[in-house]
Amino acid sequence: MRFTLMLGLGGCEDYQELAQVAEQAGWTSISMPDSIFYPSITESEYPYLDTEAVRQALDGVPVIEPFIAMAQMAAVTKTLRFYPGVLKVPVRQPLLLAKSLSSIAVVSGNRVSLGAGLSPWKEDFTYNGVEFDKRGQLMDDCIAIIRGALSGNYFEFQSDNYQFGPMKMSPVPDRPVPILIGGHAKPALRRAARLGDGWISANSDYDTLKSLISLLTDLRKEYGTDTRDDFEIHVSDSFACSLDDYYRLAGLGVTDICVAPWNAYDANLDLQTKLDSVRRFGEDIISRWWR
Repeated sequence: MRFTLMLGLGGCEDYQELAQVAEQAGWTSISMPDSIFYPSITESEYPYLDTEAVRQALDGVPVIEPFIAMAQMAAVTKTLRFYPGVLKVPVRQPLLLAKSLSSIAVVSGNRVSLGAGLSPWKEDFTYNGVEFDKRGQLMDDCIAIIRGALSGNYFEFQSDNYQFGPMKMSPVPDRPVPILIGGHAKPALRRAARLGDGWISANSDYDTLKSLISLLTDLRKEYGTDTRDDFEIHVSDSFACSLDDYYRLAGLGVTDICVAPWNAYDANLDLQTKLDSVRRFGEDIISRWWR
């Protein structure tokens, strides 16, 4: 099992030093949040935590565009992998998104994945002129377009949402970029089983997570994707606090544990506190795990 450092909110000025220390401490990956803007009023309900508490916590916190953050950290590391956890895919134009993803994959030496989600905030769609009610269709189309554009071949696409003629993108990475689907709703799990190279979970307790992974396994059997041995399951460690907890998660089929070793919603923590937390987790958990 591998370990992903979740950067949480704020502190973008610390990203490069944190990435270097995380790499030295044995972490496999870093994930970062995605947020385009903060609406002062929302029509939506956040599915994982109290909506108003989350809205207040996010208000005014600096969140760097994930592709900029990944490029910044990839430039000062050699083995660490990066992915947004998760990117709001269907609110972005898919060919431009594919270009950014292709570029960072090439310059990093294939050290990126795409954590792909819908966004629970209606305003992410409506303020960008995107139909909120079509978000599932848009997501499926975006995944198909990204994969086609990154193939390196001439590719065209026609659907109710996007239409374009034959085009070729260059450069493209020399291997496919893994697409990890986020979300707990059954349509998200279906999408992960049907189209994804993996699944990313958000906050959940052990029993809920066990149930979700069981459903995901059944759906992969339904779609005939259960024979893949490289399918990734990324989960947060919201309840884990010991090595035994991580072994329990591995027993569920979890491949990657996503850890925020400090309060992810505290945007004012100093760099030294974060660095100490990254090193301590490496010593207490990661080094012992690999033994």
